[in-house]
Amino acid sequence: MPRLGLIGGTGLDHWGEAVRSHDISGAWGQPSAALSEYGIAGLELYFLPRHGIRHQIPPHAVNYQANIDAFRQLGVDGIIAVNAVGVISSEYLPGSLAIPDQLIDYTWGRAHSFSMTAADELLHVEFASPFCGPLRAGLIKAAADAGVSVTGGGCLAVTQGPRLETAAEIQRLKRDGCDLVGMTSMPEAALAKEAGLGYASLCINSNWAAGLDAAPISMEDIEKTLEGAMVTLRKLLNTFFEDFSNVS
Repeated sequence: MPRLGLIGGTGLDHWGEAVRSHDISGAWGQPSAALSEYGIAGLELYFLPRHGIRHQIPPHAVNYQANIDAFRQLGVDGIIAVNAVGVISSEYLPGSLAIPDQLIDYTWGRAHSFSMTAADELLHVEFASPFCGPLRAGLIKAAADAGVSVTGGGCLAVTQGPRLETAAEIQRLKRDGCDLVGMTSMPEAALAKEAGLGYASLCINSNWAAGLDAAPISMEDIEKTLEGAMVTLRKLLNTFFEDFSNVS
């Protein structure tokens, strides 16, 4: 039976009623929470809330190494990560979904690799394409099958957080060629690559980035946008799970 990992972000801290829970630890410590297992359409799905079950872990403090290692221990065939992001490019709109194909890492001070000391295996992973092509293609196909509109591409900026960006920082990201901005795709994507796991990001475009809208950014407005988009996101993912089970 195929196995798939699902990482929930802001707005997606749970998936539903699990059949069992897995408390996993390893050389990299404890993941953000126990991983919940679901049986969906002939698929073993393992769900992890990136920020913890109470959404208490800020982006820079997530133990990304332990999270990815837990999926590696479970032997998943790939990981879908849900990320709430801000919109920079006018090709995207708040409330819509995107499946980026590139990223630029602006984070600092995070444990960005499994090769952190001389005692660790030294890994130089190829990272020209940070997101898994087959998983991205599967998400795009599932969106079409489900009648869900998505933007299948774009460059995602990953900033440190937890504060939001200044208007000047957003203009810099725009000049750098970024279309979206979030806080959690790195080092998550790179660690998945080191672990030999396919990884794709499904972004919920939650708000215009700083300085791109006349009104200031409101967390209340972001939460309302995420809540509205979650129905569409779950519809897309359920279709993807069925497709993934049939082709795996």
